[in-house]
Amino acid sequence: MKDLGGKLSQIEAVMDLDTLRREVAELEEEAARPDLWNDPEAAQKVTSQLSYKQAALRRVSELRQRADDLTVLHELAEAEGDAASRSEAESELASLGGEIDALEVRTLLSGEYDTRNAVVTIRSEAGGVDAADWAEMLLRMYLRWAERHSYPTDVYDISYAEEAGIRSATFKVGGPYLYGTLSVEQGTHRLVRISPFDNQSRRQTSFAHVEVLPEVEEVDHVEVPEKDIRVDVYRSSGPGGQSVNTTDSAVRITHLPTGIVVSCQNEKSQLQNKAAAMKVLQAKLLQRKKAEERAELDALRDSGSSWGNQMRSYVLHPYQLVKDLRTEHEVGNPSAVLDGELDGFLDAGIRWRKQQAELA
Repeated sequence: MKDLGGKLSQIEAVMDLDTLRREVAELEEEAARPDLWNDPEAAQKVTSQLSYKQAALRRVSELRQRADDLTVLHELAEAEGDAASRSEAESELASLGGEIDALEVRTLLSGEYDTRNAVVTIRSEAGGVDAADWAEMLLRMYLRWAERHSYPTDVYDISYAEEAGIRSATFKVGGPYLYGTLSVEQGTHRLVRISPFDNQSRRQTSFAHVEVLPEVEEVDHVEVPEKDIRVDVYRSSGPGGQSVNTTDSAVRITHLPTGIVVSCQNEKSQLQNKAAAMKVLQAKLLQRKKAEERAELDALRDSGSSWGNQMRSYVLHPYQLVKDLRTEHEVGNPSAVLDGELDGFLDAGIRWRKQQAELA
């Protein structure tokens, strides 16, 4: 109980409960605004963030209350020599330990994209029709995992193979920290079994690749602080009439952080030219931002290969075992894993990735 209490205190420190409570209060105030739903997209973000932060605060508060209650229960059981109460305390200790461990794993997700939804693509690789069937088995495994946790899924595309299974599938899993959680699944998954498609019932090894990316958030506006720009005005040149050529109505805007320069002299007034130039600057900054995001996503996409070609092995014959080749986490019940019981592998993968980052 002392160890669990210490671990919970560390989690509370990492989560910064005072800041979390302040953020919840601010979001509650924003959610109560009468004009909130004038912008449905912004309103959805506010309500979603509020719901998540409220749930996080409630969860850690409930765990702390349970830890305090457990201490009292244990003390009473010892004082009264009550075997039934002692057994109840031990059972609650095991349950509480599991939930605190799960919350601790969540605090390890601090990457830039970890809070986003996950977009998962599964592709069959070597192994012919068995690989296509294996890819479909993996698709079912992840959808069942999401269903177990009540995470909404949206299947974007499925390309079916000719004989059986799928060539590829792409789907989204929605929920807080889903990219951070599922990103440890990226890599090549290997299946060993007696092939149901071989009339001689020979053992077959097949492969499928899992790619996990964060969902791209649509941005249609870029804020440009005044301190980040320099505005120069000058006299327009070329045709346009007396007012255009004799007044300093043309505008040149320099974006200081990036060095991007835009100019406008088509409008009659300086204010009109500045407004038009700002629109051009925002469009250029948005284009630059999207290019940077694509590059970052490409880096995330490529990062899967750094763990080696095979990250997990699923053996159905001649023995039963699912083993992660990075974390050494293994389960002797492949049927349960393929039915969506993935949490042990996900937790181990997140902890392993954190350790690798600390060693780097």
